[in-house]
Amino acid sequence: MARKFEITDAKGGAAFTVRVVTRSAHTELAGIQEDGALKIRLIASPAGDPAANKELVDFLAGHLGVAANKIEIVAGANGRDKLISVEGVSTADVEAKLNTEG
Repeated sequence: MARKFEITDAKGGAAFTVRVVTRSAHTELAGIQEDGALKIRLIASPAGDPAANKELVDFLAGHLGVAANKIEIVAGANGRDKLISVEGVSTADVEAKLNTEG
């Protein structure tokens, strides 16, 4: 049984975990991991590379409808598993805009 995608309210926004998969043909949302992390495929490689982090932030900014400077990689910038903080959005906004149901 898959765990629910977990988003928590953060100061002035929402925070959630992401697992990135690199060397993908497309940048895309790839579902929810068993541990509740959002899985996102990126074209850039490797996962801790500044280009991959920028690609991730730009992708999330586009999907959430916020400026890239409102998104911060709070932890895990050098790895595949990252904690993302988004300023100015609620957990409900994140769930709706990333369509995490199902």
